[in-house]
Amino acid sequence: MPEPAASAQDIDHVAARLVACLPELARDLERQVARDYAPPKPSEAQLALLRHVEDNDGVTVRAAAQALLMKPNNVSALVTQLTEQGLLERRQDLADKRVAHLHLTPLARQQVADVEQLLSAHLTQALRALTDGELDAIGSALGALAALNQHVRARN
Repeated sequence: MPEPAASAQDIDHVAARLVACLPELARDLERQVARDYAPPKPSEAQLALLRHVEDNDGVTVRAAAQALLMKPNNVSALVTQLTEQGLLERRQDLADKRVAHLHLTPLARQQVADVEQLLSAHLTQALRALTDGELDAIGSALGALAALNQHVRARN
């Protein structure tokens, strides 16, 4: 892999700005969605688990914990909460009764879709307030951000 032409100081500056900006953007969007979402909005950890189960139907608690970089007992607690709320189903493994497979309920599918739609609507509204140059810069950065995400994920 070629070394970047940017100086170490420039890279440190970009890293510091991303570390500050990305979580702040996520928190601001989450606050807007929580304000506008009629049912109690699932926590970010609950949403992360619901999204993971949606993408990996039948996943086990242990596998979900591994994928989400969480402790299995924390994921188990989330599963209990979401099951009590009617958002997740636990189905026993036919071969090993100690293992449960997780499945979204129709209510969960609807709530995840509603939250995702609200997030997208709020972000779309904010993007419309930007200049053409700012939009172009963000559009150009999307591929690089995806690559950055892959490099960060690979280190886990």
